[in-house]
Amino acid sequence: MTFAQDSGPEHGGDDVLAAEYVLGVLPADERQIASRRIDSETAFARLVDGWEVNLSPLAAAYPEIEPPASVKPAIDRRLFASGAAASAQSPGGLWSSLAFWRGLAAAAVAALAIYIALPYLNPVVEQPEARLVASLAADGSDVKYLAVYDAAHHEVGLSHVSGERASGKDFELWMIEGKNPPVSMGVIPIGSTAHIVVSPAAQQKLAQGAVLAVTLEPAGGSPTGNPTGPLVASGDLKSI
Repeated sequence: MTFAQDSGPEHGGDDVLAAEYVLGVLPADERQIASRRIDSETAFARLVDGWEVNLSPLAAAYPEIEPPASVKPAIDRRLFASGAAASAQSPGGLWSSLAFWRGLAAAAVAALAIYIALPYLNPVVEQPEARLVASLAADGSDVKYLAVYDAAHHEVGLSHVSGERASGKDFELWMIEGKNPPVSMGVIPIGSTAHIVVSPAAQQKLAQGAVLAVTLEPAGGSPTGNPTGPLVASGDLKSI
C-alpha cells in the first residue's frame, strides 16, 4: 500500500476499539455498545484491561494538579460569613433551626461542587493543553499503533499494538497536512511504547488535526527525506 492509496481514516478491529474505549474517544452510542461487550465478552474485556495497562505509561509523566491552598479559606468565607453574623444576633436559636441545617447541607454540596470545579475555572491554575489521539492501521497490514499528541509537552506518544518490522528495516513516522508532501517526524524506536519530540514547525499543524502515517524504511529511516517504503499504518488525529 502506498500513500496515494491510503493516507486517511484508520482501519482496525477489536484491538483499536478497546484502545479508543480506554481513551474515551468513542461516540456515545459506540461506547455503550463497547461497555455491553465488556460485560458479556471475556476476550474483549481482556483487551480493554490490556489497553489500560499499556496506556498507563503515557500518563505517568503528568502529575495531578492540586488546587491552591487559598481555595478552602475562600469557600469558608463565602459560605459562612453571613451565618456567623446571624448566630451572633440569635444565640442558641441557630443550632436548633431546621432551616439552618438544611441550608448548611445545601451549602456543603455547593462547596464540594466549587472545590471540584475550581481547578478548571480558576485562571491562575495552569491547565494542560488538549491532547489528540489517532489509531494507526491500514488494510492489508498487521502493523497497528496508537498515537497520542500531547501539545503541552510537544511530543507524540506511541503505543505498539501489533506488527513487526522486517530485519534490517525501521518504522518511520510521518505527518501529512492536506495535500502537502509528508514530513518525517523520525524513526520509531523499538519497544511497546515510544515518545517522539515534535518540532516547533510541526506543532501547530498537528494541533489542527493532521494525519499520522507509518512507513517501512531502510534501517535508520528514509535516505531521501521522503517515504520510500510501503505505508503500513495511518490515521487522523482526533480531540480527546
